[in-house]
Amino acid sequence: MTRLITLESVSVDRDGARVLDGVTMHLDVGERLAIIGSNGAGKTTLLRSLIGLHRTSAGTIEAFGRVRRCEDDFRDMRLRAAYLFQDADDQLFCPTVVEDVAFGPLNKGLSEEAAMDKARATLVRFNMGHLGPRVTRKLSGGEKRLVCLAAILAMDPDVLLLDEPTNSLDNKHVEKLVEILSSLDTAMIIVSHDRPVLDRLATRALLMRQQRLEPAVLHRHAHVHEHPHVHTGDH
Repeated sequence: MTRLITLESVSVDRDGARVLDGVTMHLDVGERLAIIGSNGAGKTTLLRSLIGLHRTSAGTIEAFGRVRRCEDDFRDMRLRAAYLFQDADDQLFCPTVVEDVAFGPLNKGLSEEAAMDKARATLVRFNMGHLGPRVTRKLSGGEKRLVCLAAILAMDPDVLLLDEPTNSLDNKHVEKLVEILSSLDTAMIIVSHDRPVLDRLATRALLMRQQRLEPAVLHRHAHVHEHPHVHTGDH
């Protein structure tokens, strides 16, 4: 397997408290890695640290063959490891949907015309073309989350970092989001409490406990449709 991201003994301190304590993990090409654990365990901090939004106090982050230390390193990495925020309103800020989806391609250096073409093509690819001209702030919560996903997919990332992607979604929008993610070959790290969704998506799982990561076993059970289930020592 080709390794995309490696963390070695990474620690993060915030407000005088240790949030991550010697975390070691890796992500390989094609993996869908689930990170599970209780609220406040450090899962979101882990994702944000991967792309330099939280400063590490110890350890090494290596991604795409380079050690990432300074802001320039992480700026480049954020173009390849796309982060889906927990709250869609933190990610959407343009007047219309198509402009929001075009923002990432613009940051990658495409011309305005090419970025808009890319945005429209991405929306059409995922059956969201009808949302393109809509005013972003008038979308439903589920529509906003799907537009956020389209916005990061328009960047053609090597890795998706998904922070509670189904949070507050109704069943219809959960199904649509899972359908899109299942269709992708892109490697993912998925932070979620939504065990049924992780059962359907994850190929490997880690449990965040006491500021560290430990293995969580994926078992397969006989169902009408076979899919992996996440199990930890707590259950």
